Amino acid sequence: MLRVRDEEFAEFFSARFEAYRRIAHALCGNWSLAEELAQESFVKVYARWSKVRLDSADAYLRTVLTRAFLDTKRRGRAREQPVAEVPDCAVGDESAVAEQEVLRAALLGVPPGQRAVLVLRFVADLSVEEVAVALGCSVGTVKSQTARGLAALRAAYPESVRCN
Repeated sequence: MLRVRDEEFAEFFSARFEAYRRIAHALCGNWSLAEELAQESFVKVYARWSKVRLDSADAYLRTVLTRAFLDTKRRGRAREQPVAEVPDCAVGDESAVAEQEVLRAALLGVPPGQRAVLVLRFVADLSVEEVAVALGCSVGTVKSQTARGLAALRAAYPESVRCN
């Protein structure tokens, strides 16, 4: 039974790790921290894997990941600090890469709770109801945080870039 559980989780992990690492990066803006958040989240899910229903495993993982990110913002990240930054590897047009960096910086300027809502809504492509479940809040809170987060993102995103 344990072997089947481990194989199930290994398949779940290998199919989803990269997607959740990208979601974590959208939340925190740092690849090494994103990897740490994703790994921490998968470890927490694995610890409860025997109780997790396969049809809701993704929703549970999103909730764990988002809460892990928000916890780092609430308690000020008292754990170890990375010594060096891992360089972002971007392939493509230099102007597109520069625009992505400006957008990423603007997103990182949005308060963490609003950023979590924006990332879950627009990066992870969840519905308002799914975001509410993931964050443990009401649908109204998700809608208001989305509106406030988009307003903060628009304010932080330079007009010159938006018009191109």
